[in-house]
Amino acid sequence: MQSTSPLSEVPVIILCGGMGMRLKEETEFRPKPMVELGQHPILWHIMQCYSRYGFQRFILCLGFRGKVIKEFFLNYSIHASDVEVHL
Repeated sequence: MQSTSPLSEVPVIILCGGMGMRLKEETEFRPKPMVELGQHPILWHIMQCYSRYGFQRFILCLGFRGKVIKEFFLNYSIHASDVEVHL
C-alpha cells in the first residue's frame, strides 16, 4: 500500500493572470509565470516548492496569455524528456 501525504489532495491555487508590466522586456511574448529562471519557468519553480511539502494538486488561474501556460503543461513530457528524431 502506498502512503500519501494528507496534503496531496489539498489544491494549491496559483494566480497567473498578470500582464507583468515591470518585466516588460521578458513578457512581450510570454506571460510572467513563464519567464525562465535557469532552465525552467518561474511557475515550475513555485510548483516544485509546493510539491516538496506534499502538495500534488494545482489550480492555475489563467489570464494574460494563458494559452502559453496551457501549451507548456500539455507538452511538458516532450520538453522534460530526452527526445531523438530520426528522419
